[in-house]
Amino acid sequence: MPEGKIVKALSGFYYVLHNDELIQCRGRGVFRKNKVTPLVGDEVVFQAENELEGYILEVKERKNELVRPPIANVDQAILVFSAVEPDFSTVLLDRFLVLVEFNHIEPLICITKMDLTNNEQNKLIMEYAQKYRSAGYEVILTSSETESGIEQLNPHLNHKISVFAGQSGVGKSSLLNVLRPDLELKTNDISSHLGRGKHTTRHVELIEIGEGLVADTPGFSSLEFTNIEAEDLTACFPELLQKSENCKFRGCLHISEPKCGVKQAVESGEIPAYRYEHYVDFLQEIKDRKPRY
Repeated sequence: MPEGKIVKALSGFYYVLHNDELIQCRGRGVFRKNKVTPLVGDEVVFQAENELEGYILEVKERKNELVRPPIANVDQAILVFSAVEPDFSTVLLDRFLVLVEFNHIEPLICITKMDLTNNEQNKLIMEYAQKYRSAGYEVILTSSETESGIEQLNPHLNHKISVFAGQSGVGKSSLLNVLRPDLELKTNDISSHLGRGKHTTRHVELIEIGEGLVADTPGFSSLEFTNIEAEDLTACFPELLQKSENCKFRGCLHISEPKCGVKQAVESGEIPAYRYEHYVDFLQEIKDRKPRY
């Protein structure tokens, strides 16, 4: 039986890429029975009815999957955040980073609209970029208008499935239009009344850019830590994980425990205070979560 990769899902059809051809497939009833929903990014076994149509028979094991947006086997998340309009948000970025780290997806931070910053804003963004780099993250500063930074982004896309995700109105579609102008993805200006952009992307689709596949997604409609437990959270902050090796107690949550390596690193300035504060807030949110039965 032939195998391929789902590159688009729309209105109950799954478009499977096989030998440079796109086969429009439906899922067999067995998927509904077993509560398996094929996702964009899935490697699948299918049966061709003819050259252009077929049925998906089997979904191969996934290395990861996201619920919102619904996509599987993601290698990398390009987290797109604007420097201004809307203003750069560390707390929102850290929420995205936690979700991405928890799903074992490599994050890359892309800060857009650098051409709109004044000197003070530019300096602030540079400081934040350095802090995230010190934590071990790749940070690229870009502008879709001037196309600066785009050449740095290109090599990171090769031979990977990447998800572009971030707040609405930060310029994800604009960035993709620069990377591949023939896409002509719709973009919406920020509504000055609401201070945010409207969703312009309606479905998940993998697009070939360079030698990689990129998903332009409707953004994460849920940023809740539904499946993350309190003891999982430290591993979602790389610099906290590193310093936790110096904690006296195993399983230290870095709140009130004595001789905590993480708190010592915060006090000495090795870990930025805002990152630790976000960790504490997220931990409380997880603890306050209603139990699921």
